[in-house]
Amino acid sequence: MKLEKLEKDGYYHIYNRGINSGHIFRSNENKSYFLRLINKYLSDKVSILAYCLMDNHYHMAIQVIEEDKKVVQSFSNLFNAYAKAFNKMYNRTGSLFEKHFKRIRVQDTLYLRNLIIYINTNPEYHRVIKDYKTYEYSSYQNTVSNSNGPVLVPIAKEEVINLFEDIENFEYLHQQKRNLDLDLTSLDLDWQDLQG
Repeated sequence: MKLEKLEKDGYYHIYNRGINSGHIFRSNENKSYFLRLINKYLSDKVSILAYCLMDNHYHMAIQVIEEDKKVVQSFSNLFNAYAKAFNKMYNRTGSLFEKHFKRIRVQDTLYLRNLIIYINTNPEYHRVIKDYKTYEYSSYQNTVSNSNGPVLVPIAKEEVINLFEDIENFEYLHQQKRNLDLDLTSLDLDWQDLQG
């Protein structure tokens, strides 16, 4: 499978899962550590629009702000650092993630908005939590919060809100996804593949 090139200024859906559909996060501590590593390795290479960490997979919507090789190397450093720490913590060896992280180029604004909604509502979609708004390891709370306090992963909040015109529309369309199940079939993903 040929991997999509990460072009500067391009928007992408980044995702992957654990090898053999296994867990890549076994605790909240694991998820918090992964978010800190995202900030450490990616904050000056990509602009993060949305993210969500699930037990056996993750999603990110990003815009590339650096050249391809630097961004790919930063992702590699992130995943290697996390896998080493995870393996040490759980006394395991070998690969943690599937071979390469998946990346899909986002071609238009509607796709990008639907992607952000899907990522933020993913915990409810997978029945991990009853209300996606309360899930601690997605970007939803960070986006709607008025707080200027520290966050583990800074997101491009202003850009995200502008994509939806305003915060009220952002919240409304997320709620509509829940209530009406917006048509997200345009996202080029094998959903069964991520249900692990």
